[in-house]
Amino acid sequence: MALWLVRAGRHGERESLALEKGLAVIGWADLPDLSGVKTREELYSLLEKAYPDAKRKTLLNWQSQIWPFIREMQEGDLVALPLKSRSAIALGKVIGPYQYHPDLPPDARHTRLVEWFQELPRSAFDKDLLYSLGASMTICRIQRNNAEERVRALLAGKRPMPPPDDWEAPPDLEQYARDQIREYIAHKFKGHDLARLVAAVLEAQGYKVQVSSEGADGGADIIAGHGPMGFDRPRLVVQVKSGDAPVDVKVVRELRGVMKNFAVDHGFIVAWGGYKGSVSREAAALFFELRLWDADDLVKAVLAHYDNLPDALQAELPLKRIWLLVPSEEE
Repeated sequence: MALWLVRAGRHGERESLALEKGLAVIGWADLPDLSGVKTREELYSLLEKAYPDAKRKTLLNWQSQIWPFIREMQEGDLVALPLKSRSAIALGKVIGPYQYHPDLPPDARHTRLVEWFQELPRSAFDKDLLYSLGASMTICRIQRNNAEERVRALLAGKRPMPPPDDWEAPPDLEQYARDQIREYIAHKFKGHDLARLVAAVLEAQGYKVQVSSEGADGGADIIAGHGPMGFDRPRLVVQVKSGDAPVDVKVVRELRGVMKNFAVDHGFIVAWGGYKGSVSREAAALFFELRLWDADDLVKAVLAHYDNLPDALQAELPLKRIWLLVPSEEE
């Protein structure tokens, strides 16, 4: 058995479709049905016809990704889908052969049937596994450092063997940096301290905030409002969930009740461990009332407003801005 990384678009544009329909989906919208392709050479020929302006190196790269998807993935293999909508990785197993679905959107017609059975927060994975899952390719097999065995151990609720000391540098330095910062925040701002960090970000955004004392808080870890005294709209009630487990839809429903109790306009949940799928579906109907952040969203907000955070907090979370050249895909 093998472990495969299969992405769902650069920005996660296909992930909802993949999870809802039980599929692994890939793009290459200009390629026809590949069910009859028997050799790599046939696949390369189809790529040449579909993308006449693409360079040979690019076509070979695409061939090396698509071929395993249509011919090498076996039923029972594990599939990992890093999610863009929340700080989690969806895991499933292949349960069917390659299929072409002309009824699906053009960028989601090449599929494999997958039983998605669990989501794990990114924080559950060791650094080297996250680096492997951060590979820039759409499809690839993850083998380094006994990856499959360790992921299966995670799924079984066991602590996998630690990563080796000689892991290689990650291919995605931006994701590597975010993962490092997220791990540091998880260690440094445990429990109620995470609410303190969220409050500092809100202050940097121009809110006046009040952080509840640790313990009973009436369902509001933070209340916030605009204006010199915090009386102006929008006014927020904020719940901060610092645990690693994804929260369920019950939290959203409870927060709506808390919003009424505090007579505020909007609700805001920061869940470090992310959200179960049902939460996103329900929250979509509450766009003008509610915002949901996970660990990645908080890290992005910290980076965006870091210069305006209090000096004392910057001392607790020391960061330095750097610039890197981003090469094109063909370089």
